[in-house]
Amino acid sequence: MRILIAEDENEIAKALKVILERSRYCVDTVDNGGDALDYIINGNYDIAVLDIMMPVMDGLTVIQKIRARNFNIPVLLLTAKSEVEDRVAGLNAGADDYLPKPFATSEFIARIKALSRRVSTYTPDIVSLGNTSLDCTSFLLSTPTDSVKLNNKEFQMMEIFMRSPHAVFSAERFMERIWGYDSDSEIDVVWAYIAFLRKKLKVLKADIEIQTVRGAGYSLEELTWKKS
Repeated sequence: MRILIAEDENEIAKALKVILERSRYCVDTVDNGGDALDYIINGNYDIAVLDIMMPVMDGLTVIQKIRARNFNIPVLLLTAKSEVEDRVAGLNAGADDYLPKPFATSEFIARIKALSRRVSTYTPDIVSLGNTSLDCTSFLLSTPTDSVKLNNKEFQMMEIFMRSPHAVFSAERFMERIWGYDSDSEIDVVWAYIAFLRKKLKVLKADIEIQTVRGAGYSLEELTWKKS
């Protein structure tokens, strides 16, 4: 399950990311409302956690814009504003839940789990393309021939590909979404993980492959010659 955190306080964002990843969620973080809107529209997120007071665009405006576009992603608002009228404003804007700061870690996780139960009916735990499937609960990548368990970074990358086949993703976008803006890793770590996944798909005799789109990035495609 993929979660987007939009929080302009860097330490809070990093702490929430660690907490959720320990619970086996895949997490991306952004530090302003403009990026939050872009990520939600162009990504495949199951839950969004939004701070209200953010630069570029506030959380309430983000919610209003995604609801206007008929995005039904559950939204949890995090904010220092705890007055009743602020909660009402958030819920009226389209938020699904509201958690004022400061909050207990256990309550935050409980609210995320409650929201995740709402989306479990329409977000499949297993995504498939061709003869290949990815179990998003066990991290198993499988074909009729065999299966292999992916590590966390491999899984996050493969899930992005599997949920948006044929879409082109740049190495920079993988870097931002999986390693984060403040990562010390270099861009070649993305190339390394692409190579790892390609090797595993080949070993599994998958009829899909990660193709290089020159000058743009990578896309997951079915091998049409294997269908004939």
